Amino acid sequence: MGSEIKFGTDGWRAIIADEYTFENVRVCAESVARFLKSTGMAERGLVVGYDTRFASADFAAAVAEVVAAHDIKVLLSTVPTPTQTVSWSILDRNAGGAVVITASHNPWRYNGFKYKPEYAGSASPEVVAQLEAPLAEIQSTAVHRMALAEAERQGLVERIDPRPAYFAQLAKMIDLAPIRAAGLKVCVDAMFGAGQGYLPHMLAGGKTQAIELHGEMNPNFPGIGAPEPIGRNLTALMEAVRTEKADAGLALDGDADRFGLVDENGVYVDQLQVFGLLAYYLLETRGERGAIIKSLTTTQMVVRLGELYGVPVHETAVGFKYLGPKMIETNGMIGGEESGGYAFRGHLPERDGVLAALCFLDFMARTGKRPSELLAELYERVGPHYYERTDFRMPAAEKEAVQARVAAARPSSVAGIGVVDYDNIDGFRFHLENGGWLLLRFSGTEPLMRIYTEAPDRALVPEILKAGQEIAGLTSDS
Repeated sequence: MGSEIKFGTDGWRAIIADEYTFENVRVCAESVARFLKSTGMAERGLVVGYDTRFASADFAAAVAEVVAAHDIKVLLSTVPTPTQTVSWSILDRNAGGAVVITASHNPWRYNGFKYKPEYAGSASPEVVAQLEAPLAEIQSTAVHRMALAEAERQGLVERIDPRPAYFAQLAKMIDLAPIRAAGLKVCVDAMFGAGQGYLPHMLAGGKTQAIELHGEMNPNFPGIGAPEPIGRNLTALMEAVRTEKADAGLALDGDADRFGLVDENGVYVDQLQVFGLLAYYLLETRGERGAIIKSLTTTQMVVRLGELYGVPVHETAVGFKYLGPKMIETNGMIGGEESGGYAFRGHLPERDGVLAALCFLDFMARTGKRPSELLAELYERVGPHYYERTDFRMPAAEKEAVQARVAAARPSSVAGIGVVDYDNIDGFRFHLENGGWLLLRFSGTEPLMRIYTEAPDRALVPEILKAGQEIAGLTSDS
């Protein structure tokens, strides 16, 4: 029997040639084929896409061979494709679902397997449970396969280019003409990922100039550590913004469903600030109204915006497998999470880094302001908010004891700030009397604890993080 396959917040990820093998990818594909048949979606077919990682196209072909062997039509992408582009193909082609071969923002050694149901968002916990249930049994039996050439000959595999339909959808979501005419100069970091060329293509044809960095395939992601659009990985983008005297820097992660921002001074704008800015843009500049959906790890600024503009704010556990269904349920205007994923009404219940970037450029074009000015304006409305997260690894044998300590903790204050409330929706969160919060969450797949905080004073952030570490009984050497 092979190693255990466990889906996380958005699919299964593992180290290539260790747990992530062709054998295990085929096991996942077999489960998807069975799921499509059991839910009556098989006759609508399956879209299969892939990113720019090592052998992603070959792993996607392996998925196609297994699914086609079940007499299910496969629409196989001809090019590396962002996750949301594959998701949009579900709706465009009326498919029964999609598989994306991607490890998103993980380091180069990883690859992954995402499943998207017929509603074109992240698989819900219920769908994930159905996909995981037969995996152990499938690993102990033979997997159905049909040679790719034979599947194509029989018409069970069709090669498609998902990009034109996706580009047309973006043009419906955003009026591109004013952005192209605004004469903006932006640097774009594709991070060697599947979104390379997307923003330059969408912005071409006017006075606005897009300068792309890392716009080629290199599965080693050299110089950036991991294709995650956060400050420590964006030094090249920050320098390019300063050198080029650009109006902004825009970054996309490995599968382009997350968005990172650098202001005109070459300063990173964090994920919580970006979510606040995007919600403010929709409410103030575009005059939209509707529910805001947030994961509990993201900013309280959107709660304040909800109060100011009279719109509801709903909070979920971490992951778009929770955010997406809530967006569908409430017809949410925008959804966002701490990791830089943002979704928009009228599009997909799914992250879209390319659309988020275009929305921000539209914000700039409509207001004539640059990122630091827009952030200052947001802070005038909701007050300043500062965020940070730190991760702690621990010996696996200690994880249970650390969890027990955190679960039992009920401090009256954190870093000298009174605790006014507590919840354990997804982790252990302490609400502070100054409007800030501290959250401790444990990974479900490894001995790892994440400590998050948001505070109204930047100087308090390291103190609150340290207090969280003390609550867990961990040292910096843990």
